[in-house]
Amino acid sequence: MINLKPIVTSVALATVLGACSQESDVVGTSAAVASQADSFSEFVAVLHSTDGNDVEGVVMFSNTEEGVRVGAQVSGLGPMSSHGFHIHRFGDCRAADASSAGGHFSPDGMPHGAPDEERSHDGDLGNLISNGAGVAQTNEVDPDLSFAGEDSILGRAVVIHASADDLESQPSGDAGPRVACGVIGVAS
Repeated sequence: MINLKPIVTSVALATVLGACSQESDVVGTSAAVASQADSFSEFVAVLHSTDGNDVEGVVMFSNTEEGVRVGAQVSGLGPMSSHGFHIHRFGDCRAADASSAGGHFSPDGMPHGAPDEERSHDGDLGNLISNGAGVAQTNEVDPDLSFAGEDSILGRAVVIHASADDLESQPSGDAGPRVACGVIGVAS
């Protein structure tokens, strides 16, 4: 089970990042947060639904020797369904449809693809698969994610999509509308 206690810190950070009105402000704030990453051990994105959806959840990130552990619990999804699970370029979820989060995070300009193949872009986390109650959980280690430097995921957005990511279509896997969005911030 994911520890929800540190959410207050993340919400405060998400509010600060969400207040940025210009793309350069969001990127600059992301870089400032990333420069402080060594001081922290856990990071979180609190997911809030986009207009017309009831999806919510928490995605936790932490460093391991093998890479970044990504643990998620998301509710309000359709029963027994797959949903694109991505890190997007900007930590901005203000738009009603989360379009303000921009496209997938791809610091090296790589094409979209499956996370378990030769790495496509850093934003590709694959699909979340929900159970009969519409709840999806994952707990995976991603060796390519980072909290430091230009490849840092801190201050960026996690987005859940309405449909499955086909892991091929460019530029985003044809995963449909964005149903939830949250900014990755400091949890502890």
